[in-house]
Amino acid sequence: MTMTDRQTRYSGPITQAAVHPHNLIQKGWGTDEHLAEVLDRYPADLFDINLYDYDDEGQVSLRTGARGRLSGEDLLEAIKQGRLWVNLRGVDGVLPDFWADAMAAFDKIQATYPGMRAVTNAGQLILSSPAARVPYHFDAAGVVLFHLRGRKRIFVYPGDETHLPERNMEQVVARQTTEELPYTLAFENDATVIDLEPGQALTWPLYAPHRVENLDRFCVSLSMDFQTWSSRMRNGALYTNAVLRSRGARPRQTETMGQGELAARWAASLALRRMGALKSKLKDFERDFEPTVGAVDGAGALPA
Repeated sequence: MTMTDRQTRYSGPITQAAVHPHNLIQKGWGTDEHLAEVLDRYPADLFDINLYDYDDEGQVSLRTGARGRLSGEDLLEAIKQGRLWVNLRGVDGVLPDFWADAMAAFDKIQATYPGMRAVTNAGQLILSSPAARVPYHFDAAGVVLFHLRGRKRIFVYPGDETHLPERNMEQVVARQTTEELPYTLAFENDATVIDLEPGQALTWPLYAPHRVENLDRFCVSLSMDFQTWSSRMRNGALYTNAVLRSRGARPRQTETMGQGELAARWAASLALRRMGALKSKLKDFERDFEPTVGAVDGAGALPA
């Protein structure tokens, strides 16, 4: 593991990537038996099934899949054999026992950061193939990544304007584009690289760009998003700035704003969202495969 002291330009108690212990695997979560049962009963509309392809410059293209007809056991096998990245959204509502244990683990981590108080938490269970990779992106929330199975390498980058342009952040928060950011291979010189093992959880600074590579093993993680009042206000300010920019204005970056101005722009964002000031450009992606045991990348053709 290589750690460098990368400061974020945004305020927050988490200033660099850090690894914490957790006990979720000791409680039996993430075993084949548990996962097969979860996959059998998880609502199909809460599945995100993705395949990412990369060119020599690290630029990405995305394919999305449908839940398909496999049993939970066979779906698990297809993920293990392929190159799939499967997100089960809404864990906090669908798996209450798992979520209760995860929140207890989160509370222990939160206690290590004086002044950090999450006001909302949400989670997604991530099942990913041995060769799967997730592209360079950022989350408009704080994140704790609880790792349960396999080995995962996370690359965390500085949260400065070069690596994280605020104009792109505005577009993501306003749902004008997905979470991916402009990326160049030169960014790799600036990455903090962490190899995550089962029983470890990773935190990183608010908004820090990152990407993920599995290290030749089937991986299971819980990604827990959280918002603080500070992050909610900044997200609101980013949304208001996106609206202003769409009207031809040139708003100041949020990092130059004091708490009063951030709060005012957050309040404005509530009214702007109610008005529908910016219509979401994120439409349902066309599904072009379904998980299939034995198929190339674990992705088979959709039924005719």
